[in-house]
This record gives sequence, C-alpha cells and structure tokens, in this order.
Amino acid sequence: MARLSLFSALLFGLASTAAQACGSQAEPCKVPLGDYHAAVPATAPSLGKKRPAVLFFHGAGGGGDAVLSADSVLKPFVEAGYVVLGPSGLVMQNSRYGRGWSFLPDAPQQRDELAFAQQVLDDAVARFGIDRKRVLVGGFSIGASLTWYLACRQPDLGAAYAPLAGNFWRPHPTKCAGPVDILQTHGWRDEVFPLEGRQLGPNHAQGDVFEGLQLWRATDGCKTTRPDTIEVHGPVWQRSWTNCESGRQVSLVLHAGGHEDPPKEWAELARHWFEARLKARPVAN
Repeated sequence: MARLSLFSALLFGLASTAAQACGSQAEPCKVPLGDYHAAVPATAPSLGKKRPAVLFFHGAGGGGDAVLSADSVLKPFVEAGYVVLGPSGLVMQNSRYGRGWSFLPDAPQQRDELAFAQQVLDDAVARFGIDRKRVLVGGFSIGASLTWYLACRQPDLGAAYAPLAGNFWRPHPTKCAGPVDILQTHGWRDEVFPLEGRQLGPNHAQGDVFEGLQLWRATDGCKTTRPDTIEVHGPVWQRSWTNCESGRQVSLVLHAGGHEDPPKEWAELARHWFEARLKARPVAN
C-alpha cells in the first residue's frame, strides 16, 4: 500500500473504539456549511476534564473520513488523548482533484471556510467535550495553505497552528490580523509545493515559505531575522524564533522527504511543541 495515497489518508488517525457520536464512516457529523469526522480516544478523560483537539484540513482530493483510518501520522495525538477533527472540503468546480478548499482570497469562494471551521469547532466542543482553548489547527498541502490563511484572518481560531507542506499563495498577504504560534513543517525534496513555491497555470502561483515566515515574524514582533534556537532531532531540523514581543513563537521544521513523505516523528514533535506553547502562554480553564 502506498504511503497513504496523495497523503490525504495520512491526515487523520485511529478510529476510536469508543462510540462515535456521529455514526459510521458514511455518516459524518453535520453542520450547516458541511460535515466532518472525528477520531475520539478510546479512554474517557479524567473526571471534570475536557480534551484537547486537533482540527486538520486534508489535501486536494482528500476527505474528512480519513480521520477513521487505522493508519495515520496523527495517531499519536489520539493516543495522547486528543480528539482529531477531519472537516471535508467541497468538490471544487473544474478541478481534477475533487474535494478542496476555498482558500485563495482573490479566487471564487464556494464556501466561507472560516465560518465552516468555526461551526465544526462549536459542534465538536459540544459533542466530544473539547477544551476550546486547547485546539491545534493544521493541514496538509492546500489544507496547510488554508491553515495559513485562517490563522492570518482570525488568529484566535486555534491556540496554535501546525501546517504541513503548504503555505500562502502569491500574491502573499501584506498584513495579518494578529500574532500566532506557528510550526511550519516542509520537505527539503518537496516538488509538489516547493519551499520557494511554483507557478501553476497563468493565474495561480504557490508562495515562498521563507517569505511567509517573514510576515509571521513581523506580525509576532520577533526581534531578529536570525533564529534564536537551531535544533536537530534525528531526521528533522528545527529553527525557531522565540524572542518576539507578542510572546508567540515562529518555528520551521525541515525534513529530507518530499511532499507525501513526512517524518514519522512529526506528530509527536508537533504535539510536544504545542503543549510547550500552551505552558508558555497559560490559558484559563
């Protein structure tokens, strides 16, 4: 079996042995603007405690039902007690990939994706006992691009952001609404969404990861262009900007793989980074 075709099957982890409040794989949780699936930990949370969650947007041609896959790089999140939410994109008009997202500000919008994401979170908080203040928002490929735009448009949609193999498209935004904690992960050999981006037809071009990170550093009030910490964790290399006036952090993780081949360590790295950011920026219960 390929490493989870088009990586969309990679996006979400572990079908829970606990009861699925929204039914089977064919019966997603529904909100007014669409639907989503959820992988729920098999064990109940501690008495009186709410669960953290990951809201993760699939890549082109994927679907939220990948949350029920038995094999996923997000499996460690579920095993650590997180609810993993898999929203489904709409079938895009004139697209050969099928489902996707309305993320480009200057392109036709089939749906207000920010409003959809808010509906998913509101519904999931009520259904699954999620702590709304401990939600990590991420995505893969164009799902990662959507993550960047949502973070830029409404920074407090999530407590932090962990996009994977995607970012802004050209022309890049010149301003974002506020600071965020963001962990960008990208493959050194990614040819589908290269680090520097690429032209796709006459009207659209993927953006440059480094240019996008500069906007986040400026938005977060980071004091230098040089990273404050540089770390190597086995097959991944991490550069972080931590000396920022906002108290937020910008981090870039690089790995040697391509677009559909993230390191197996990614989920644990992202989870530990997220939990460290929550501790550094305490939130009220």
